[in-house]
Amino acid sequence: MSIYDIMVEGKRTGEKKFAMLIDPDNVQVRAIDLIVDRAKTAEVDYFFVGGSLIVNNGLDACLQEIKRQCDIPLILFPGDSYQLSYRADAILFLSLISGRNAELLIGKHVITAPYLKLSPLEVISCGFMLVDGGVPTTVSYMSNTQPIPSDKDDIAVCTALAGEMLGMKLIYLDAGSGAVIPVPELMIEAVSAAVQIPVIVGGGIDSPEKALRNVKAGADIIVVGNAIEKDPKLIEEIAHAVHSATPV
Repeated sequence: MSIYDIMVEGKRTGEKKFAMLIDPDNVQVRAIDLIVDRAKTAEVDYFFVGGSLIVNNGLDACLQEIKRQCDIPLILFPGDSYQLSYRADAILFLSLISGRNAELLIGKHVITAPYLKLSPLEVISCGFMLVDGGVPTTVSYMSNTQPIPSDKDDIAVCTALAGEMLGMKLIYLDAGSGAVIPVPELMIEAVSAAVQIPVIVGGGIDSPEKALRNVKAGADIIVVGNAIEKDPKLIEEIAHAVHSATPV
């Protein structure tokens, strides 16, 4: 069963999943031991690995070290076309459908498609939607796009529907790393009700309470990175909260 098939099955059964976002720039290899140990204890479902701006060559080393210690699926979450590695299991083939930057809708994809065609990576197309998190983010700056206003549920729904109709396999609502305001629950609820594909939510989730509210609103996969970097004990707490929302 592919990683995506498992995501779809989770959507169908209501099984909520938790993904840890690891930015290789922010995590030293020697600190990965602690992260992986906590992730295994918490039964984290996925590692998303990547960032908006990777400035060192630690991507391969990070992936290799995680894979050496556990079998939690490694999914690339690339911020640019050069953030690729065969050491992962899958890649989110991201199209920034909330923006109007053609390079991030299709341009970068043309460059990476031949590489991915020959790679062993499972390629999962994903409609990425940047939502206003209350502060400027690296994503908005690097992508030269404006986020969707957090009170415009109708825009978010129409954008997600367009992504689904264009063949995207996932919708990713992201308020951005370090967001002051997470993606509103009403927006999550509206988007989740409108599309049939799994919905991922990240950005500004810094407590188990927020994570639980998001999955109850309709998120299928919760992604947390920045908060865990600051407080690793949140791994177990957020994982428990997310998994507790799965129907028995």
